[in-house]
Amino acid sequence: MVADRGEAQAEADGGPVRHIPVLLNEVVAVLNTGPGKTILDGTFGAGGYSGALLDAGATVVALDRDPSAIAGGAPLVAASAGRLSLVHARFSDLAAQAPAGGLDGVVLDIGVSSMQIDEAERGFSFQKDGPLDMRMSSAGVSAADVVNRAKTGDLIRIFGFLGEERQAGRIARAIEKRRAEKPFATTRDLANLIETVTPRKATDRIHPATRVFQALRIFVNDELGELAAALFAAERVLKPGGVLAVVTFHSLEDRIVKTFFQDRSGKASGSRHLPVVHQRAATFAPAGKAMITATEDESARNPRARSAKLRAGLRTAAPFEADDLSIFDLPDLATLGKLGG
Repeated sequence: MVADRGEAQAEADGGPVRHIPVLLNEVVAVLNTGPGKTILDGTFGAGGYSGALLDAGATVVALDRDPSAIAGGAPLVAASAGRLSLVHARFSDLAAQAPAGGLDGVVLDIGVSSMQIDEAERGFSFQKDGPLDMRMSSAGVSAADVVNRAKTGDLIRIFGFLGEERQAGRIARAIEKRRAEKPFATTRDLANLIETVTPRKATDRIHPATRVFQALRIFVNDELGELAAALFAAERVLKPGGVLAVVTFHSLEDRIVKTFFQDRSGKASGSRHLPVVHQRAATFAPAGKAMITATEDESARNPRARSAKLRAGLRTAAPFEADDLSIFDLPDLATLGKLGG
């Protein structure tokens, strides 16, 4: 079962949680940062990682696709004495934001932040009724567009794969029937429909709509595609000896990161659909433990940390390889441009 990092954990523990950077000490340690190092924080959020990296003496380039995060980070930029640059950009574009000399480290904390979940107008949560939006960048196709316009078969695949929702078919067909009468406009409207189709049991720790909301958010923001693109970009801009550190919160993300590091170890031929024809030069070597999880103490203090996994790799001197999405073996889900087609 996928444990969604925001909605499910906040609900199970009695309400929204304040956004606290997960595995902060472990991330700073594996990046081996300090004065003279330049680190890119691809997911600025509330500035937790960036602030800690600045405290360690590093120069930081931070990115965020959410304009509200950029605005909220202004005080930290002002206090950084020129050591923090905050850029409104997706982390998949990190290569374009890296300095000409390359980077000593890249850190990515994947997914939605607690602040975004807590803002009803962003439409990430059904705990507070708001528009069915879910766009991290506040632009493009919304969750309402997907729910009201996507083909039923595509909804089934989105809910089933991205949310691991066992009742994906029943929910998608109920959505199709209901939207023919009245389009979905709010988070509560959709959540109520899902709860009617799959009623909550006394033993359930999460709301029946949790996995569907997770799937819609990942799809609307192309989170898996963004992650894959960011991994390839980091490979291009990290200096030899630089570290790529990625914190994930559910199995789909972790599988992509694990697969990337395994593929870049030089022991595979690239696409799993092709035979191994030669030994490739490794572009990444292990950096510390293969996977790091939160301690019991951190998990008790910060429920968001319970499902967190940190994987890191050390960039070698080998030339970067071509981007190859086939190594991740992701399904061909409906594209945003085909909605309503």
